[in-house]
Amino acid sequence: QVQLVESGGGLAQAGGSLTLSCTASGSIFSINDMYWYRQAPGNQRERVARLTSGGRTNYADSVKGRFTISRDNAKNTVYLKMNSLKPEDTGAYYCTMIVSIDSTGVEYRSWGQGTQVTVSP
Repeated sequence: QVQLVESGGGLAQAGGSLTLSCTASGSIFSINDMYWYRQAPGNQRERVARLTSGGRTNYADSVKGRFTISRDNAKNTVYLKMNSLKPEDTGAYYCTMIVSIDSTGVEYRSWGQGTQVTVSP
């Protein structure tokens, strides 16, 4: 079993910054790709950022240049630094990781419970 716990959400003003964290715990052999998704009310969940185990990053066009995803492998943690926040960044943010629990190579996707980000005009 692998658990992901997010933190760092809250209320920010437009133009402000927030940093989200997500830490994995449990039976972890290795963590491969890490992602952040978000979901605004009435909208589908969308992928915000991806960070591969090799360090390659991908961002949604709407956050490029403003958000930065990073990881601390020693802490099984992924971060999302969000700058120049806009009201349209409001939503529930979820982390997800591709995790192996042993050396067989079988991978699982685990999700966090989400953390709310609200950006006021």
